[in-house]
Amino acid sequence: MRGTFGGGEGQGWHGPDYPPEAGRTDIVRVMVKVRTKSKKVDKAWFQQHVTDPWVRRAQQEGYRARAAYKLQELDEVFQLVRPGQCIVDLGCAPGAWCQYLRRRLGVQAGPDGQVRLRGVIVGVDLLPVEPIDGVHVLQGDVREDSTLQALQATLQQALGQPPQRAVDLVVSDMAPNLSGVQAVDAARLEHLVELAVDFALQHLKPEGALVVKVFHGAAYDALVRLLRQHFVQVKAHKPKASRPQSAETFLVARGLKG
Repeated sequence: MRGTFGGGEGQGWHGPDYPPEAGRTDIVRVMVKVRTKSKKVDKAWFQQHVTDPWVRRAQQEGYRARAAYKLQELDEVFQLVRPGQCIVDLGCAPGAWCQYLRRRLGVQAGPDGQVRLRGVIVGVDLLPVEPIDGVHVLQGDVREDSTLQALQATLQQALGQPPQRAVDLVVSDMAPNLSGVQAVDAARLEHLVELAVDFALQHLKPEGALVVKVFHGAAYDALVRLLRQHFVQVKAHKPKASRPQSAETFLVARGLKG
């Protein structure tokens, strides 16, 4: 997501977790210009990006970002995704997590012969996201009521029932665009995680799961306590596809209390 928050290890849509589509190296050149001022930094970032094995693998396997492999590892470790589920992706741009979820759910032919996704995926982000077959993608700010109402309406239409207590999994790669001021960044991160938790509490099934991105730092302990307040089980995991120098990790919470 963009604006005051973004996906991809806190870097926003233009950050290093967004590889170009095959044959579109022009995107990388534009992003380097936009994101940095120092030519030395530009060169170092570009070199790291183009030689990153996760970036290369994402390009080869058709994912829009290396972040797909973070969710893949979380899924493999915690067994999060199953065909038939209803899943919401908060902060879904550029769409790599939705792509992974779609592949995991798979498709099947309906009674009318039409091929349909074996489940429901709804993604939302401030940025426009290129369409993904079978995935409902909304553009909007999850901090605004109008976006949440549109998300609820989309879920109800897709499920054929009110979305409260109907979602199996909520995943959030939202993170603030870091200011460098620790107190400010911690407050922004807490707010985004609180939004994801609030949404999960309203929509998850009792046995459902929530995945949120956090950063080790001032807000970390408070966010762990927040999730433990509402969920039976809370575990932290840093996927191998996260950059070694990144402070990011993911909290996986399962089973609503009460």
